[in-house]
Amino acid sequence: MARDVHLLPKAHLHLHFTGSMRPATLLELADKYGVHLPEALSGGEPPRLRATDERGWFRFQRLYDIARSCLREPEDIQRLVREAAEEDVRDGSRWLEIQVDPTSYAPRLGGLIPALEIILDAVETASRDTGLGMRVLVAANRMKHPLEARTLARLAVRYADRGVIGFGLSNDERRGFARDFDRAFAIARDGGLLAAPHGGELSGPSSVRDCLDDLGARRVGHGVRAAEDPRLLRRLAERQVTCEVCPASNVALGVYEKPEDVPLRTLYEAGVPMALGADDPLLFGSRLAAQYELAREHHDFTDAELAELARQSVRGSAAPEDVAARLLADIDAWLAAAG
Repeated sequence: MARDVHLLPKAHLHLHFTGSMRPATLLELADKYGVHLPEALSGGEPPRLRATDERGWFRFQRLYDIARSCLREPEDIQRLVREAAEEDVRDGSRWLEIQVDPTSYAPRLGGLIPALEIILDAVETASRDTGLGMRVLVAANRMKHPLEARTLARLAVRYADRGVIGFGLSNDERRGFARDFDRAFAIARDGGLLAAPHGGELSGPSSVRDCLDDLGARRVGHGVRAAEDPRLLRRLAERQVTCEVCPASNVALGVYEKPEDVPLRTLYEAGVPMALGADDPLLFGSRLAAQYELAREHHDFTDAELAELARQSVRGSAAPEDVAARLLADIDAWLAAAG
């Protein structure tokens, strides 16, 4: 009998802030603030999405923005983070790096600095209450001006001792150039933060190369399209750059037609480290353990291979050495237990 992937200790490195919300919580907050939710967000099923064209991506962003508009008070932030932590613990996560662009929440929370402090306080409290190691990755929006990204990078570095571990770049990588954000990433790297921009999701292998060449990426959000370029795969493997692969998200957004099309095997067998992630469970309908189940069911990953995926997630994380060592030992114990 196969081992329970919910019990497999793992790190979660690709989870967006609003996208981590429970559907029931969104319904409650929308009612609290009188926000009208479209059927796609209130119908009880994940919305049908396809973001491979501009219109589809716009619809995805619109749904995300509506959900985000329901987060208005510090207690809403605290609830979201606590519930995200509880869901991760239920799925076997021991370490979570949650990604957020605080500028999106600043107007309702008193400004950029108060917004980030509220988020970091919520993360600290949730981590203490649930026992889940939690840190924050501050992400800039590539649809906005690069100067805003530099401001965010400086802010992220300023709060590196309060739980910020990395700097990212999210939204549609088909828009703009990674190199436009090189100064922001230089600020972040000089401040000791891990560089983890999105690339290789909606755009092809070139967007992954840009993350490496222009932004000094140590991790790449998604990165799956690297599978189309053997030389790039070798480079990722040699540098041990972790790809934060989100299989259910890839299928939901139309990057791949079906789960078996996601190139998990190609990346794994090329030696590219992967950290499976849930991306936006609110919109895609599945959380962390489901990504491991997908690898098992659609790609025939054995328990030993799933354990190695979990190890790769830990090695790619910013977890302190003692936390990582304990996690790796617990993964070995999961594998040693009878299936």
